Parts: sequence; structure tokens; C-alpha cells
Amino acid sequence: MIAFVLLAAGLTLAGVAAVAIPLLRRRSGSAGPASWAALGAASLLIIGSALLYVTWSNWPWRTSSAGDSPQTMVAHLARQLERDPNNLEGWLMLGRSYTVLQEYPLALRAYERAERLSGGKSADALTGEAEALALSDEAELDGRAGRLIERALVLAPDSGKALFFGAAVAARHGDLALARQRFVKLLAMNPPAAVRPILEQQISAIDEKLAAPAAAGSAKADSPLVRVNVTLASTVAAVPSNAPLFVFVRDPARAGPPLAAKRLESRFPQSVSLSASDSVISGRAFAVGQSVQVVARIARSGNPLGASGDPVGEVTYRVGRDGVASLVIDHVMP
Repeated sequence: MIAFVLLAAGLTLAGVAAVAIPLLRRRSGSAGPASWAALGAASLLIIGSALLYVTWSNWPWRTSSAGDSPQTMVAHLARQLERDPNNLEGWLMLGRSYTVLQEYPLALRAYERAERLSGGKSADALTGEAEALALSDEAELDGRAGRLIERALVLAPDSGKALFFGAAVAARHGDLALARQRFVKLLAMNPPAAVRPILEQQISAIDEKLAAPAAAGSAKADSPLVRVNVTLASTVAAVPSNAPLFVFVRDPARAGPPLAAKRLESRFPQSVSLSASDSVISGRAFAVGQSVQVVARIARSGNPLGASGDPVGEVTYRVGRDGVASLVIDHVMP
């Protein structure tokens, strides 16, 4: 039995590597490696194996000789089930055994047999099917495996393995609040000491993701605005309809690139708002109380640098104090 446990542990670690390493590599068309997904996949295998051994210890294995291998013991169990095909617990145990041996198609068949025997009422069978599918192809969490887990949670809302898989499914679907709820519930169920840090890391990672949009929204709300209503004076000759309108915010005391800029369609009147998100150079923007110059120019040539004959207008603006300023395009560049 000791040899079996050692081999099963080795196979579990191999499974962790097989699932996590591809996720840690850069995916085609993505910005970077799926580190969080890799952590989830590795954690899933570790927790699954931990729960497996707790359950396994209840099976009345008969004393085996030193030469018995894990494959031999599993084959013996399969032969027993041929003589006793209605043994629900036996099929569940066979499914767990094949999962440890990474025989996922065989594990799936065993769990499906257990599900049929239970009339679809065994949460262990449903979770086992989902595990076998997900370990064969993690994309199954978005399909059949995910549906099986949700069914298992209806039958056994306090199932540790179903909760963990359910949290992973919720996270993949973008429902971070539900994923966090399931991880927190699992953490409150007094899991083994080796498992607690994994759950805490998952919760912390979700909290960071949930906090990011709020922080971005807060920063956007606190960002100072420059607001102008741009009009075209009747004294300015008609401009081509396809000529873009550029609105710039400049620091009159400093030369160089503008503090913010926008390219718009040339339609008038037009309300324009500029904020830190419109900065030309990262980290260089206008601040509350600063006196700036707002310039509106119609680029006949389409060139943002400006050219002779481009209609232009400007106004001085006090950031954070002025409301909507009137900016009239009333002359042309020499």
C-alpha cells in the first residue's frame, strides 16, 4: 500500500506539471501567460488528490503482497465489479483509481456507470465525471464538466471538491463574486493545513481583480476635466467635411507636446471634454488649479502638426474652476 501511495503522489505531481506548464507559457494572441489559470489548475489537482486519499482510506483493501502494483490492485477491483456490477461505491472507487493513474477515459466510464446506478443523484459521480473531463481537456470546464459540477453542487452544496471545481468554473465564466463565495466557503470548512494557503491565494487574486475596476472608476471620477464648447465663426470659410478637428490642452508656460489632445469629426457646435486619459505623454497631464490654453484647429490636410490656412481658435481655461468654456474657431493660421 505504501508503494501505491508513493506512486500515486508522483503521478499527481506529473499531472500538475502537465496542466500548469502549458498555461504558464505565452498563449497565441494573448498578452501573457495565464498565471492565475495555471495556479488554479495546479491547485485543483493537489486538492483533488488530498480529498482522494481521505476517501480512499475507507476502502477495505485486503492485505496485498509486496509485489502488488497499483495497476494490479485496480485491475483486481475492476474484476470484482464484473461480478458485482451494481456496486455503486465500487464504481466510484474505480473512477478515483483510474484518475490517480491518469487513465481519464476509463475514469470517466467508471463514473458514468456510477451516475447511472445512482439515477443521477450521486454528487461524487458527477464531480468525478467533471474531474476526468477537465483533466483531459480544461476547456471542458466551459462545457459539460461545468454543467456536471453545477448539478453536483445542487445535490451536495458542501462538497469540498465540487466547491473547488465550481469556483474554478465561475472564475472562467467571469463571475468572480461567485468564485470568491465558493472559495471562502471551502476555506471555512477547515481544509488541511497544506490546502489553506492555496485557497487564500485564490481569494486574494480574486479580490485584486474585483478591486481593479473600482479603483479605475474612482481614479476616473477624480480626474480633472477640461470642458469646452467648440463653435465655428461665420467669418471662417467652409472647410472640407472630411477634415478632422484637433483639440489640444497646452501649458502656456512650457513648450513641447500638449498635455492632452483629441481627434474628432469637424461638426459644430460640439462639446469636448479632455481628461488625464487623453494625455499625450504618460505621467504628464494638467492638474486642478492650473491655467492652461485650449486650442481647437481644423486640419485641412489632416496633419495634426498644423499648416498654413488651417482654421483655429483658442481660449484660456482654469482647470477645476471653469465649467464649460466657449471656444470659437475664428481665424486661420498664417
